[in-house]
Amino acid sequence: MPNDFNTSIIDEFRANHGRVGGMFEGARLLLLTTTGARSGRPHTVPLAYLPDGERMLVIGSAGGSERHPAWFHNLLADPVATVEDGAFIYKVEATVLSGKERDEAFARAVEQSPGWADYERRSGRELPVVALTAVPVPGPPRSDAGSPGEMLRIVHDAFRRELALIRTEVAGSGVVLGAQLRVNCLTLCAGLHGHHVREDQGMFPGLVEAYPDLAPVIARLRAEHETVAMLVGRLREAIADPGLTRDALVAEVDALTAELERHLDYEEAALIPALDGKI
Repeated sequence: MPNDFNTSIIDEFRANHGRVGGMFEGARLLLLTTTGARSGRPHTVPLAYLPDGERMLVIGSAGGSERHPAWFHNLLADPVATVEDGAFIYKVEATVLSGKERDEAFARAVEQSPGWADYERRSGRELPVVALTAVPVPGPPRSDAGSPGEMLRIVHDAFRRELALIRTEVAGSGVVLGAQLRVNCLTLCAGLHGHHVREDQGMFPGLVEAYPDLAPVIARLRAEHETVAMLVGRLREAIADPGLTRDALVAEVDALTAELERHLDYEEAALIPALDGKI
């Protein structure tokens, strides 16, 4: 039977491109659609996740229940599922982590949010940790955006939310910076790099060809990409330092945030009309 609580979260998530309020405001959420092991029907649930480079990690807590959640059993039967992250919709392949890899991932999760340990203790079982890896497909990613300009804004907003979340996590961290916080920063760095490479190699040349007058704008945006890349490089170096202090990390994250927000605002104002054919 449909879960009314989950249904309301799913509806809000889809209506607001990944944003939800209430008890999950500010949480990293995705929608996972699996194939029912018994029914063969699609089954969608909202799940908290942990960034993990090119993967996302989800944990089968089931709210501390004694039994593994249905979505986990579905993935055991068919590891190919669909993820909605607020910006894109794509196929993933699930891998159940085991041994040292599982234990280290779960320890990172507990370090960032002790509630995971409470769930495991209440459940009386070892909570499964599952890695979701995107399945490569040709062509542009699938999205429910209504236009190319809206797609750009949705992607930018996802970066804005992640930066805001990381800044909150850094501010609330202890003297010793957690391993998952470092992974979160590195995952953001990789995401920004990939996004800007795709713009430099794909979107920008197409826009200049269609709208030659935009050449100076594109030149400025390319230069800003180089500035952001420099700041991303500094953040990567900082994260690699085992003696990194919270104040030093705050400074690097704040510098990247300030530059990136200026860049995203300018890019949207300059390019969305062209992307949507309104110039």
